[in-house]
Amino acid sequence: MNFPEPSLQYYVEEQPKVNSLTMATRPTRPALLALSFVTVLLAGCAIKPTPFTDAERAQTARDDRATMFTQQPPIAGPITLDEAMARAIRYNLDHRLKMMEEALGQRQLDLSNFDLLPKLTTAAGYNNRNHPLASSSTNVFTNEQSLAPSYSTDKTNRTADLSFSWNLLDFGVSYFEAKEQADHVLVLEQRRRKVVQLLMQQVREAYWQATGAQRLRDRIGPLLDQAGTALQDSRQAQRENLRAPVDTLNYQHALLELMRQLEEIRDNLEQAKPRLASLMNVDPGQDYTLAPPRDFAVPQFDMPMPQMEETALERRPELVEASYNERISINETHKAMAKLLPGIELSLGQHYDSNSFLVYNNWRSAGVSVSWNLLNLLNIKNITGAADAQLAVAKTQRLALSMAVLTQVHVARSQLGAKQRQFNLLKQMNDVDQQILQHTHNATQASAQGKLDEIRAATAAMMSELRLYQSYGELENAYGQMLATLGLDPVPDTVQAKDLNTLEQAIRSEQQRWAALGNGAVAAPAASEVKAQ
Repeated sequence: MNFPEPSLQYYVEEQPKVNSLTMATRPTRPALLALSFVTVLLAGCAIKPTPFTDAERAQTARDDRATMFTQQPPIAGPITLDEAMARAIRYNLDHRLKMMEEALGQRQLDLSNFDLLPKLTTAAGYNNRNHPLASSSTNVFTNEQSLAPSYSTDKTNRTADLSFSWNLLDFGVSYFEAKEQADHVLVLEQRRRKVVQLLMQQVREAYWQATGAQRLRDRIGPLLDQAGTALQDSRQAQRENLRAPVDTLNYQHALLELMRQLEEIRDNLEQAKPRLASLMNVDPGQDYTLAPPRDFAVPQFDMPMPQMEETALERRPELVEASYNERISINETHKAMAKLLPGIELSLGQHYDSNSFLVYNNWRSAGVSVSWNLLNLLNIKNITGAADAQLAVAKTQRLALSMAVLTQVHVARSQLGAKQRQFNLLKQMNDVDQQILQHTHNATQASAQGKLDEIRAATAAMMSELRLYQSYGELENAYGQMLATLGLDPVPDTVQAKDLNTLEQAIRSEQQRWAALGNGAVAAPAASEVKAQ
């Protein structure tokens, strides 16, 4: 028996119909379960502030205190000025922070260099469906289904890709960004130079103030005891009415004023060594001994002013940094112009797909694509104008810094001369006060009034000597300011050693070089010598 062949309409009309209500309600329970799970998960992920406990803070404090003073040799003997400078350069935490920032900048430069390389990307995937990815077609003219539903993808599918791509526009932009990062590393070098120069200036002043504290500290106690004994004797005489009450009270007032001055001196002396210890990164509570030179060598710097100005303009870290910032602005202009160009991307890849319906499961691909944001052409004037304005600002900043540096050179020269004159006067005053003390001591009588004169003379002599050390510290500070104003580094460029002995010898040699430079014995360093330690 022959049956008529079913028509296409039969396949379309007689296919089993799927209840749309059933399709809509079937995933309700899994969806609710999934929604409940996500809600619980999000509730558990809520972040709450968690402050440190007292025990954690105490442990952190102990760890920090132990870390601050580790990995440095202990103080083995009296500390010279060169050793104090070497310890400050090697272990001062502010300087170490700048060194770490410089190292971080170098790491970031390494990362920027990797941005210049093409992209090599690998990817793999696994997909599984509970139903085939089936679909049908509709005739565009009759708006009727033209084919039976079919699929050409496995329910389980595995893919893998290895692709190589290189965007020439991204390469150009990354190139200028890498050059900017390289200049930023050099900027960090100059900032570290500035920190070291200021650190040496502070060490000079703190060292001589601590030297004065070391020499005068042991003399204050006996003098206070002597004043206290004289005060008790005067009060005993007051009770016995041995002298006129007003004279006795004036005498006691003078003694108390001298004792107040001595206590003030002792307070100042007790602060000197902790300040120097902080600069050397030594425990402020640790006692140490200084070994200063026996004589006060007055530093001189007689370089001609035009040569000083030229040296400062060539070597000052701020001006070198400004030059690097200007070059960064130029690269920023180049980068802005590069972004206006069309982007050309080259791609090459190897691909795999486990789909059994594919004729070729492995294939290679290659392509070239070009993209260009044409609207950037309308904004080219604003982009280039902003870049040019940034460059103009950088140049003007450098000129302003140059003017400030020239002013600082003249001011530093004047301050050094003023501190030299003040120190010479205080030195003469100290000599006179010491002679007065000697004569007063020889002429002291057993009376209370004689004790007052001796205590007053001893206090005046001690204050004069303290002012002498303070003045010499200010003189050394002015000399260090002079060196820093010229951009002269305390350590030669070629010294890379990290041990204290080598660093101390290098500092001593460089200080002799700068002293000879100030006396005109050697030529000024060339601009090519501008480099961070």
